[in-house]
Amino acid sequence: MPIETIVAELLGGNIVLLLLAAFILLCIFLGVRIVPQSEKHVVERFGRLRAVLGPGINFIIPFLDKVAHKISVLERQLPTASQDAITMDNVLVEVETSVFYRILEPEKTVYRIRDVDAAIATTVAGIVRAEIGKMELDEVQSNRSRLITEIKTSVEDAVDNWGIEVTRAEILDVNLDQATRDAMLQQLNAERARRAQVTEAEGKRRAVELAADAQLYAAKQEAEARRITADAEAYANEVVAKVIRENGVEAAQYEVALKQVDALRRMAEKGGTQTVVLPANAVDAFADAFRFFKGGKS
Repeated sequence: MPIETIVAELLGGNIVLLLLAAFILLCIFLGVRIVPQSEKHVVERFGRLRAVLGPGINFIIPFLDKVAHKISVLERQLPTASQDAITMDNVLVEVETSVFYRILEPEKTVYRIRDVDAAIATTVAGIVRAEIGKMELDEVQSNRSRLITEIKTSVEDAVDNWGIEVTRAEILDVNLDQATRDAMLQQLNAERARRAQVTEAEGKRRAVELAADAQLYAAKQEAEARRITADAEAYANEVVAKVIRENGVEAAQYEVALKQVDALRRMAEKGGTQTVVLPANAVDAFADAFRFFKGGKS
């Protein structure tokens, strides 16, 4: 038997097995789907949604089911967008925004919206204009965190039917036209000048208060010194009066004589004079003092 005949008989008998094995391998290849952790696959059967495959090994029916969409579930960032808005006090501002989101339910995103990025950007622009229209310019500048929270909440409510989660919304910058900037600069300079004048006035007022407090303190100290001196003089007079009561008029005359002598001594100690003034009865005063002194000792 020729060799060609033998080979033809062998192939004819095993061709069915080879085709069967190839078909089984093809079914395994088409029926097993390995989905990465960062993706979800949307499966259709005859054009109709069949299932959503999660990460890991998944099985589908070959030739009936097919993976129609491969959706990434990673967080995405929309390109920075600028939109004009008018505040409640009629100031035109240009707001730069950025939105971060991720897809949670791919079946809604695929079958309910065509261009999800453009839809979110349009929604954000409308919400930003609406929210800024409720606020004055000063509030937009100072309450940016509250504005961001309100925008994020409004966007979440608007895109809820698309199976999307808005993770973060940011206002990158709020730009003003040149005329508004010049007006704000003038207002800022005027406010700084007013504060400087107020600070200067407060300083002057404080200086006057401190000076008045110092004068009041000095007057109180002087009054206290006078009171102490008056108390001392009163005490001395009381002692003299007691002595006079006990010793009679001689004690009074003795005290007067001592004061006369002391006055003459102080007058003589003054410099720059060549003249000594003595009262007419100065000698008598010395004699009386000496006599009273002897009388006191005896």
